[in-house]
Amino acid sequence: MQTSPDRHEYPAHWEADVVLRDGGTARIRPITVDDAERLVSFYEQVSDESKYYRFFAPYPRLSAKDVHRFTHHDFVDRVGLAATVGGEFIATVRYDRIGADGMPASAPADEAEVAFLVQDAHQGRGVASALLEHIGAVARERGIRRFAAEVLPANNKMIKVFRDAGYTQKRSFEDGVVRLEFDLEPTDRSLAVQYAREQRAEARSVQRLLTPGSVAVIGVGRTPGGVGRSILDNIRDAGFTGRLYAVNKAFAHAFPDDFPDKGLDGVPAYRSVRDIEGPVDLAVVAVPAEHVPQVVTECGEHGVQGLVVISAGYAESGPEGRERQRELVRHARAYGMRIIGPNAFGIINTNPDVRLNASLANETPRPGRIGLFAQSGAIGIALLSRLHRRGGGVTGVTGVSTFVSSGNRADVSGNDVLQYWYDDPDTDVVLMYLESIGNPRKFTRLARRTAAAKPLVVVQGSGSAPQGHAVRATRLPYSTVSALLRQAGVIRVNTITELVDTGLLLARQPLPGGARVAILGNSESLGLLTYDACLSEGLRPLTPLDLTTAASPADFHRALSRALADDTCDAVIVTAIPAVGEGSAGDAALAEALSSAAEQVPGKPVLVVHVELGGLAEALSAATSTAPQAAVPSASHPFRALDRLAAKAPQETPQNCSRLIPAYPAAERAVRALGEAVKYAQWRRDAAEPGKVPESIDAAIDERGAADLIEGLLSRGQGLTLGTDETCELLGTYGVQVHRALPAPTPDDAAAAARTLGYPVALKATAPHLRHRADLGGVRLDLADEEQLRRAYTELTELFGAPEELRPVVQRMAPRGVDTVVRAVIDPAAGAVLSFGLAGAASQLLGDVAHRLIPVTDREATSLVRSIRTAPLLFGWRGSAPVDTEALEELLLRVSRLVDDHPEVVAVTLEPVVVAPHGLSVLGASVRLAPPPARDDLGPRTLPAY
Repeated sequence: MQTSPDRHEYPAHWEADVVLRDGGTARIRPITVDDAERLVSFYEQVSDESKYYRFFAPYPRLSAKDVHRFTHHDFVDRVGLAATVGGEFIATVRYDRIGADGMPASAPADEAEVAFLVQDAHQGRGVASALLEHIGAVARERGIRRFAAEVLPANNKMIKVFRDAGYTQKRSFEDGVVRLEFDLEPTDRSLAVQYAREQRAEARSVQRLLTPGSVAVIGVGRTPGGVGRSILDNIRDAGFTGRLYAVNKAFAHAFPDDFPDKGLDGVPAYRSVRDIEGPVDLAVVAVPAEHVPQVVTECGEHGVQGLVVISAGYAESGPEGRERQRELVRHARAYGMRIIGPNAFGIINTNPDVRLNASLANETPRPGRIGLFAQSGAIGIALLSRLHRRGGGVTGVTGVSTFVSSGNRADVSGNDVLQYWYDDPDTDVVLMYLESIGNPRKFTRLARRTAAAKPLVVVQGSGSAPQGHAVRATRLPYSTVSALLRQAGVIRVNTITELVDTGLLLARQPLPGGARVAILGNSESLGLLTYDACLSEGLRPLTPLDLTTAASPADFHRALSRALADDTCDAVIVTAIPAVGEGSAGDAALAEALSSAAEQVPGKPVLVVHVELGGLAEALSAATSTAPQAAVPSASHPFRALDRLAAKAPQETPQNCSRLIPAYPAAERAVRALGEAVKYAQWRRDAAEPGKVPESIDAAIDERGAADLIEGLLSRGQGLTLGTDETCELLGTYGVQVHRALPAPTPDDAAAAARTLGYPVALKATAPHLRHRADLGGVRLDLADEEQLRRAYTELTELFGAPEELRPVVQRMAPRGVDTVVRAVIDPAAGAVLSFGLAGAASQLLGDVAHRLIPVTDREATSLVRSIRTAPLLFGWRGSAPVDTEALEELLLRVSRLVDDHPEVVAVTLEPVVVAPHGLSVLGASVRLAPPPARDDLGPRTLPAY
């Protein structure tokens, strides 16, 4: 690395792995003096046409002077970045700071010329777009605000890179050259472009893993048994449509395709991936951890696109394994490969064009419309098992589109798979079991977008990440992170039973239009039980209709038809108990009656609560279609008996899946699933009309003045808590006025402060153990004159100690109202979070605090105020005067804007904020500043660092 004294320290934080447009990966890093040979080799592989476009003239080779210039940078005014694969350059970009005259310059000049060169073999992969994002972030970090680029008119590819980036730009044509100038400040359009590119690239990287044309299983034994051989058998038995290879270095010789009888049960076998003549898209690695590095090298050199690493012995095993895992990721990414695992259970794709079961599950799940993700192999088995049972003999056929068990998720995570499922036409509902969330900020962003298109149901772990998972430390309570996920449209459930219950309803039925629920059935007690469960879930049940135990299928049909046609009903729950003397024929008749009635009004969901009616669930699935029946698996499968029941049911298709009626063995489970569907449907309706930040608050905001003040304050140190005057000044730039509090170290000082402020006043102790604790007696209010003030001063010092311990202050009395607290923090994992609650010990004990992600819109500010349990106190509870919630919402918006505009503001606390019937008063405030992180979710695309 560069060590010359005239150069800045090597900026290691600029290094990043990125996913390219085709799903492969590349590493972006600064170019150093050690890269001279790599640069020359790279340039030799660039076509003459690309060289001409770069230098505007024939330029067959780089001179020694050129090489020196392009490898020696100060990382401030001259910066070069390279994209590498396998350690070799595939593209470069550099900027040179220039002044107003276009000549080289130093700060404070804020413009730079930028130029790219991409190897022809890698053009069209989105390398230049990724490099532009990263060089732009570097330039902003170094105080450069604008790029200029000169491009030949024929160089359409590069012109498109600049044009499509989304920045505000100017374009001119002079002397046969197109000159582009664009500001580097991110815009809504540039961020939208960046996120769209991120989604396409990451989705494509997962698609390459789930839809391979050829698979090699590495670590296959000659005899049955063992992990590698089991996976090979599972892939073959699932009917994989591509080419399959077995690999083990212990094989005496290769078995070519021409001699399948010499392979392993008809699968060609080889000693190494290198020996396979054709391409290999996916390698499933099942060798001991110490042999994995050699396998990765062989796969990388052969051009394998991705790896599923089943092998254990990584981060889950301790510090040595954690370092082994880091090296595994670095090694694979160097060759442009992505990894599922290590310690993974595997992947499944039921699409008939793929039929891939590269997992340890010895039976491929039924094809269906549910995408399933689990980090843990054990949980993955449990989910597949429950879906198998619930999708067969209990509730009708609902299957899986794709399944991913990521193990330690060292590389591919739930975020990547979510990107794939977002626009996957085979997936209608996403179910995820997340033991940890590595990047909650990004997950929340992706979840919000996905949930707007299809339901996302999540079971979240307890908050403590298992060994092997690299997770950013969060200071937020588990409940807070859960609440933020719900606000992003995530359907949060607590158990895998609830996950399956809710997922099956959402996969089969339309979303309810509201919370009004009709209940009908042949058991009065079961109907009342369902009614009570609805009330507990916040639904609005109608009076249950008892059809009596003598009800026939025709009675059920008529009752359900009437309920669905009723405009006062949004969903229907049918309760059923077995009729005496009836068997499977009665079940089938009832199922047909319910299904035919439901088809008449397809826009309302129908659920069934059944008691000991195993045949009814089977019949409900069979009654919806005459599609081909599912084949009965072999007797060795653990769900054989249930599959016999499901064999009569149709396979799920986009045409029939929405009207399969889900059945539940308990009223509480059905109602809980419906309750989640109702809340999700309401979120979808709200998300269709997002809020905004009102322009009216801009009038009192001085963003530039705040930025200058913050810059001056941070020049004193890396992080600091502002003093009272500095806090008031900074908040004042955003229209937040804090009531003055004057120190009162003596009674005379207190009296002088009161004369300055004007009576009536309050006397407060601000010692840490008494601050904001009026319940302890450290506050005296409504002191009308100096006599009362001095008497109160004496009382405080007698009760709590000397003034130097109490730190008393005097403050002018504010109008009476409700005491509240407003906070904003920058969490390292979740990002900027705004919180609101009432002041006081009761709210703290109950945890009655609501949260929203910053930036907050007007609708979110309104819902934030109303979402705490004690919100009625703000709206005239028990005859009290309603307070000015509009002023409170405006305050929340101003604090949100401050933190969003200035990432250096890492914590704001306003306590108490007294909200009166007219206006509010901020009586206490604190602000903490710190340098902003070098990169965040708003920065350039990058994979998690290892």
